[in-house]
Amino acid sequence: MARSAATRSNLVKLRRRLAQVQKGAALLRRKRESLVTELFNRARPAIDSRKTIDEQARAASRSLLSALGTHGHAELVALGWPNRELMVDLEPLEVWGLRVLALKQPPAVVRSLAARAMAVGPTDAAPATAATDFEKLLELVLDAAPREFLMRRLGHELSRATRLVNTLEQRVATGLTSDLAMIRRSLEEREREEHLRLKRLIARRKAAGAVTPEGD
Repeated sequence: MARSAATRSNLVKLRRRLAQVQKGAALLRRKRESLVTELFNRARPAIDSRKTIDEQARAASRSLLSALGTHGHAELVALGWPNRELMVDLEPLEVWGLRVLALKQPPAVVRSLAARAMAVGPTDAAPATAATDFEKLLELVLDAAPREFLMRRLGHELSRATRLVNTLEQRVATGLTSDLAMIRRSLEEREREEHLRLKRLIARRKAAGAVTPEGD
């Protein structure tokens, strides 16, 4: 990076730029602190949600194994027909300048036996239980997905703010401070040299004025 010329105008410019950099770093530090607070506030609900999803996933897996043991894969595929489409309503949300999506309303995934068009007989309890468990699992996942996405965005923005603060404080501000110190030293040296030149000039003039012409 080229050094700025040692002039008073550059000194003023660097002072202004350093002040701007310090102000920007301060704003980013406050943003970073706010992002940390936001993440901590959302961390516990997210941990609880993940725990609930893990528990439901294990329950659904056990139900599926039981249904496979009693009916087999081909029969379970037939019982799961017809497929259906799930529609979810999303709405835009802004958190600390981050644009994300949120669910307008938690999705209703779990269906009744009538909605599945299933008539449960003595041996059909296992498939029905497995279907219900997986529908509950899907409800939990859909409900948690927007929050998880927001957590990721907050974490990414926190990392970005931290990198920017470090760059401004450790590189840009440090470089500007070094340039300012160099310019000040150069200007001070010039002032000392100019002061010495003036003193010598004054001394020579005084000495010349003290010499009287011959014959006077």
